[in-house]
Amino acid sequence: MKKKITVIVSLLVLGFVVSACSVSGQKTGNNKLKVVVTNSIIADITKNIAGDKIDLHSIVPVGKDPHEYEPLPEDIQKAAEADLIFYNGMNLETGGNAWFRKLINNTGKKKNHDYCAVSEGIKPIYLEGASGQGKVDPHAWLSLANGIAYAENICRQLSAKDSSNKAYYNEQCKAYIAKLEKLDQEAKEKLAAIARDKRLVVTSEGCLKYFSQAYDLPSAYIWEINTEEEGTPDQIRSLVERLKEQPPSALFVESSVDSRPMETVAKESGIPIYAKLFTDSVAEKGKAGDSYYAMMKWNIDKIAAGLSQ
Repeated sequence: MKKKITVIVSLLVLGFVVSACSVSGQKTGNNKLKVVVTNSIIADITKNIAGDKIDLHSIVPVGKDPHEYEPLPEDIQKAAEADLIFYNGMNLETGGNAWFRKLINNTGKKKNHDYCAVSEGIKPIYLEGASGQGKVDPHAWLSLANGIAYAENICRQLSAKDSSNKAYYNEQCKAYIAKLEKLDQEAKEKLAAIARDKRLVVTSEGCLKYFSQAYDLPSAYIWEINTEEEGTPDQIRSLVERLKEQPPSALFVESSVDSRPMETVAKESGIPIYAKLFTDSVAEKGKAGDSYYAMMKWNIDKIAAGLSQ
């Protein structure tokens, strides 16, 4: 009942905001581009390219799961007023309760003009047992090569909407991509050094498929994606049985999920949890992992150290 009330109130606010926007226009008083993004990872990449040239609002708070979210009235208002909206796509905000689709359908925005998927052009990986007609794994950003593609897509769209700052966006993007490319090369070298029989990365959610493909590390998990049942006895039992066949040196748990299911796996398998990984969100500002670059470096370093024990 609480969720239904929230949705009704949000839609009423949206109706008011859309009407107001049609009168007041899209630009802020300082004439900056108004950009809304769906989560903290996209927000950080966007900020690295746009700097202070835009007014930026991120919908899903830091540390929260972007799979299932109920936008606040403020989020709906910001989306309605935005010049440009960036979302991940690939079954993330558009999967589960499809909260982004519901939000965008009431704003009158045009796809690929006013709102754009930053994952455009990335080859999808499908969920377990799914085919080309099945659900896509949304965690493309966990490959740095894909993170670079996100940056390129964001830069292109910002430049199209705000041509007066195109040179700035291009310069910032070039420098940022060079930084990500260097980290990507370091990751390949560091992770390649792990022994072949110790390369299995185990997490709660099956979110590391793109990471696994990029760095040649197989992955295992308790549940596949955060829109399904999470940490059931059968799921835990199945993973523990698999770990008997190929025991890694360490387990990992994501910062944005309940750690108790993985703690049960650790207890029943005898394999310790080595560290928390950042998968669906960056960390709070000022803490380790508080940017896309920092979270990826943290993950790479922790996985390399944990599996090399």
